[in-house]
Amino acid sequence: MSAVDDFSSEEAKLRRRFRAVETKISIVGRALSILHPESAEDLIDERDFDLDERLPYWAELWPSARVLAEHVLAMRGNDRSLLELGCGSGLVATSAALAGFRVTVSDYYDDALRFARVNVERNGGAPARSLLLDWRKLPARLARFDVVVASDVLYERPYGPLMASVLAATLKPDGIGVVADPGRVGREEFIRALGPVDLRVTTKLDVAFRDGQVRQTISLFEIGRRSPSRSRPS
Repeated sequence: MSAVDDFSSEEAKLRRRFRAVETKISIVGRALSILHPESAEDLIDERDFDLDERLPYWAELWPSARVLAEHVLAMRGNDRSLLELGCGSGLVATSAALAGFRVTVSDYYDDALRFARVNVERNGGAPARSLLLDWRKLPARLARFDVVVASDVLYERPYGPLMASVLAATLKPDGIGVVADPGRVGREEFIRALGPVDLRVTTKLDVAFRDGQVRQTISLFEIGRRSPSRSRPS
């Protein structure tokens, strides 16, 4: 089976399992078509919520993801490795693949990984690798990446320190992280947690997002090592 047949077959399976829709999005003048569940509410599972308050936020195309997708697509991938944390349906991962990065998508939901991989390929990107990842239970050994990105992942206070820890565990010594955030409650905890894991905010860019009635300011935080010479090799 060819690669095209493989992702087409996976897309057909997703369309059978989910009430899926295609959303057309222009990112830096490039037209993308993102397949995703029509309604996140359709995916709410009471058993998952009772277990760990899990909610299917991954199914939404959030403004922060759109802003981060534009930022990443404008970067030069040059075959560098990129990991997306909390990939959702794969909008950012798709932009990263089109920018020339070698992409790995990660999420807490296996279904999110499936949608992300399909969206990368249906928009012409090289196939992405995938990683099912729980930030609270990181594997003993994780690959390290040149670039690690995440969008709108600080919506609970405990996620701030968790995100800092995951960045520290997955960034190469000279790697960069980019976190897009619309002002969620975990932002300050995230920034405070960077120092203890030898990371720091190197730049912060505020981007105005406008789409119909939606008005948000999305902050892009670029993260780097505080002392690269003391960081462990990848």
